[in-house]
Amino acid sequence: MIKGISIGNYYSGNSIIHKLDPRTKIIFGLGIIIALFLMNNYLILLWTTAIYSTLVFLAGLSIRYIFRGLKIIFIIAFIIFLVHLFITPGYAIAYLGPFSITKEGLDRGIIISLRLLLLIGVSVLLTATTPPLRLTDGLQSILAPLKKVKVPTSELALMVSIALRFIPTFVSETERIIKAQSSRGVDFYSGSIKERLENVIPILIPLFISSFKRAEDLATAMEARCYRGEEGRTKLYPLKYGTVDLVAFVALIVFVGVVVVLRAVA
Repeated sequence: MIKGISIGNYYSGNSIIHKLDPRTKIIFGLGIIIALFLMNNYLILLWTTAIYSTLVFLAGLSIRYIFRGLKIIFIIAFIIFLVHLFITPGYAIAYLGPFSITKEGLDRGIIISLRLLLLIGVSVLLTATTPPLRLTDGLQSILAPLKKVKVPTSELALMVSIALRFIPTFVSETERIIKAQSSRGVDFYSGSIKERLENVIPILIPLFISSFKRAEDLATAMEARCYRGEEGRTKLYPLKYGTVDLVAFVALIVFVGVVVVLRAVA
């Protein structure tokens, strides 16, 4: 189930999306997220999906790579869709036993489930086209104004970057633990629901222990290198906007403007 998840992995490339300043990509991603929460009709859904698909194409990423990063989210989105399909009150268009399928439930289920997929998809695209260090620098630069109110922006940016970077590490660790427990006779794929839930414990306990040990090792390594946040740090490759970034900002303004118009006319 979790094998091959791509979120958090950097996909090396030389595309126009890879060349964008990380701040531009973060801001554009936030623009798409805002559009997702403004979504109230299928026109906005189609427009946002079209823009996201275009970005994936420009980044040189395959659809298989994106789907691989969303395969668990597909299951969650499908469950959300079913919940809204059968629970949302409204005009009944079909019946399935004691349950009624309403038009409002169908619309709401489609919009919310696809909103979730696109939301995670933005994270997959951002981490796939931005090296972890550049992502940290971009977040730190965007959060810089908050330093005036004593917000530890460099630490926040570092935590977000580490959290994203360690997702594939934890996935690999989980796969290793599952294989190790399976070789000891633990069956994760048969039995009652209660038995399957009980079999998850041999995964969670060593995973938590491994996570805490990895976090402790990372903290020790940072202290050994005298890490003190942004204080006294210099950058080998300072961030700077280029012409392609200005074009991206214009595209972002157009994108958000179309979303506002589509929301108003719906």
